[in-house]
Amino acid sequence: MFDNLTNRLSGIMKSLRGEVRLTEANIQEVLREVRMALLEADVALPVVKDFIARVKEKAIGQEVIGSLSPGQALVGVVHQELITIMGGENTEINLATVPPAVILMAGLQGAGKTTSSGKLAKWLIEQRKKKVLLVSCDIYRPAATHQLELLAKQAKADFFPVQVGQQPREIAIDSLEFARKHHHDVMIMDTAGRLAIDEAMMREISELEVLLKPIETLFVVDAMQGQDAVNTAKIFAEALPLTGVILTKLDGDSRGGAALSVRHITGKPIKFAGVAERLTGLEAFRPDRMASRILGMGDVLGLIEEARRGVDQDEAEKLAKKIKSGKKFDLDDFKIQFQQIRNMGGMNALVDKLPAQLGQAVQNIKMDDKIIGRTEGIINSMTLQERAKPEILKASRKRRIASGAGVSVQEVNRLLTQFEQTQKMMKRMNKGGMAKMMRGLKGMLPGM
Repeated sequence: MFDNLTNRLSGIMKSLRGEVRLTEANIQEVLREVRMALLEADVALPVVKDFIARVKEKAIGQEVIGSLSPGQALVGVVHQELITIMGGENTEINLATVPPAVILMAGLQGAGKTTSSGKLAKWLIEQRKKKVLLVSCDIYRPAATHQLELLAKQAKADFFPVQVGQQPREIAIDSLEFARKHHHDVMIMDTAGRLAIDEAMMREISELEVLLKPIETLFVVDAMQGQDAVNTAKIFAEALPLTGVILTKLDGDSRGGAALSVRHITGKPIKFAGVAERLTGLEAFRPDRMASRILGMGDVLGLIEEARRGVDQDEAEKLAKKIKSGKKFDLDDFKIQFQQIRNMGGMNALVDKLPAQLGQAVQNIKMDDKIIGRTEGIINSMTLQERAKPEILKASRKRRIASGAGVSVQEVNRLLTQFEQTQKMMKRMNKGGMAKMMRGLKGMLPGM
């Protein structure tokens, strides 16, 4: 989502050349461009003014030492101030209370409260090993309650059954008693939202906050709303004792200004970021890593963590043993590799964490996550014998497979070509030819 801002800032930093010191004169034009880039990214004006003033104060007079260029020296200052403006260090979710720790979710309708409640439940179960109860206090939208129940099943959390006609206050009292009785560590309360802020909604959620005394009151805001997100955050921060923010749809095609503005406007830390639609698409928000991504440095640590979560270690070890034993890498193995990519959030999520130059190179190849689904469909349309011995796939078989998968024969041929390249790469890897393997890597991914 930060592509435009990243590209603008990268170009701006390259404009400082041949200087031995950063001065007001030689950074004035650069800071003007930075200001314009931030405003274009929909960062709130007060935030931009404060940010530029802080960068100017820190940068002027700074020596350009060693092998650093003036642009690199300024990048260091900008990087640090981006971290500061987004909250400095990562602020962990607070569960230090007598169980159940109540988490109250607040926000407008459509911001992603219900989905974020399910994602947070899964995160707490997997990352913190907590027993979680999900509760819906949205009596105005039956679909929201049903959605949360489905999310609870997927996340392997418990769900509190709401009785017909129950009011939010009754639900809150009963669910809290239920959580205590069944020894839940955490209770997540999904509240009702509206299409716009209204007095009744704010009064209702304020009453729930007083009644439940939550350890965390999290404001859920859609990053794609831009300035509207910031304005909404300000109103909620004035009405409720917020403890943090969940920024949703950070993987969307927006300009990213909300991520840089909401911490400054509310004074509350961004604790989580929604980075994909899937239930595992929730990350602890880390200002230092986000600042690196904005400046085109990527988030390699985040990529490694995503790989650890998404890759099935048993399958990886099984494949490694198979290759080492000299057995052929077949189409079933190929399909598993695509499934691992999907488990890691899909190709777009991985590309987003790569450093800018590498990410652009990969994006230029026009990879599409939908190709992963089509690839699985094509392989699923093959017999077990065809998957194990793709060399038997002649014209008639290819037509049958294409028809079964709903694709063209050309797509079947393209997949087989990619498979052959990947198979060759696996052979080189088994022989220890790392350099050859890297040259053959482009054949492993669809569209490359």
